[in-house]
Amino acid sequence: MAGVYIHIPFCKQTCSYCDFHFSTSLKSKEAFVSSLIHEIELQINYLGKDTIIQTIYFGGGTPSILSAAELDKIFKTLYKNFNISNNAEITLEANPDDLSSEKLQQLKQSPVNRLSIGIQSFFEDDLKLMNRAHSAVQAEKCIIKSQDAGFENITIDLIYGTPGLTNTNWKKNLAKVFSYGIPHLSSYSLTVEEKTPLESHIKKGKIKPVDEHQSAEQFLILMEETTKHGFEQYEISNFGKPGFHSQHNSNYWKGIKYLGLGPSAHSFDGNSRQWNVANNFRYIQSISENTIPAEKEILTTEQKFNEYMMIGLRTSTGISLEKVQTAFGEDYLNKLLAEAKNYMDCSKITLKSNHLVLTNSGKLIADRISSDFFV
Repeated sequence: MAGVYIHIPFCKQTCSYCDFHFSTSLKSKEAFVSSLIHEIELQINYLGKDTIIQTIYFGGGTPSILSAAELDKIFKTLYKNFNISNNAEITLEANPDDLSSEKLQQLKQSPVNRLSIGIQSFFEDDLKLMNRAHSAVQAEKCIIKSQDAGFENITIDLIYGTPGLTNTNWKKNLAKVFSYGIPHLSSYSLTVEEKTPLESHIKKGKIKPVDEHQSAEQFLILMEETTKHGFEQYEISNFGKPGFHSQHNSNYWKGIKYLGLGPSAHSFDGNSRQWNVANNFRYIQSISENTIPAEKEILTTEQKFNEYMMIGLRTSTGISLEKVQTAFGEDYLNKLLAEAKNYMDCSKITLKSNHLVLTNSGKLIADRISSDFFV
C-alpha cells in the first residue's frame, strides 16, 4: 500500500502567511502539466510495480486552478501507470472562489472523491489580513454548492490565532463548521514564516504580532468544541468524525511510503527521502531531459527515530514503546523513558496500552517535547 502526492505550484494571489512553493504566473501551467505527466511515466518504478496506490492527494498551491481537461490528462496517466485501488481516497485541495457549480460538477465526474477546501475563516477581516482570494460569503456558499454537487467527504481548513480574532469569533467559526455537517476539520495556529508578507507587515507595524497566549486559548477551545460535536482528534491539527479520517495523511504518520510529483514534492520509500527542486522552470527543463530533478538522502537510524518521535507524538495513538524497542533497541527505549518521565510527572504525557500519548496540555508544547526525545 502506498500514496501519491501531486504538487500543483500555482495560485491566483499570494496569501500573506504562506511559505509553500507556488507561482502567481500561469504562463508555464500548460508546460507544467505536460512535465507532470512525463514525471509520472519516469517514476513508474519508485513505489514498485505491484504496489497498490490507496491514496492520491492534489496539494499546492491551488489544485482547483486546473481545468477539467488538465485533470483528466493527469488521471489517465496515473491510472495507466499505477495500480490504483478501486476504493482509493482521492483528495483535491480547492479554494472557495474556484468552486463554481460548473467546476464542482466537473470534479464530481472525475475520480476525485474528497474535497479539501481552504476556508481559513468565515470572517472578512481575517480573510483580508491573510490576503485570501475569496470572501466570507464565498466561504459559506462553496460548502453548500459542494454538498449539493454530491460531495460528502469534505474537509475544510481553519486558522486560529490571527491578530484580532477573539475567542467569541473563533467559536463562531467552529459553529459554522458544525452547522454544515462537515465531517472533517484541519485547523492550524497562524505561524509567521520567514520572508513572507505577514512577517514583513508585522515588522513594519502594519499588523499586530501573533499572541501565543491567544493561540493557546483558541487551541484549547478547538479541542473542547470538536469533542462536543463528535469529532476525534486523531492528530494534533486534524479532527474527523468516525470514518472520515484522512487516509492519505494518516499514512504519512504511519510511515507508509509515498511518491511526490511536481516541483518541491517529497517522496519516501521507507529507507530514503527525496525532494524535487522548488523551481518551476528548472523542474520543467529537467523533466524534458528525462531526469528527475531531485535530491536524495538515505535515512540513518537516528533520523528514523527522531521522525518517529515527531510524527508519533502528534497522533492520538502516540509512540509505541514496543516499536521503539523492536525497531531501535534497548538503548533508545531507555533514553526515551528517561526523557518521558519528567513530562509524565507533570501530566503532559500519559502511558496508554504501552504507548506514550500527549495529554491536552501536552499538545500545547508538542514540538518542545518531541525535540527533547530526539537523539
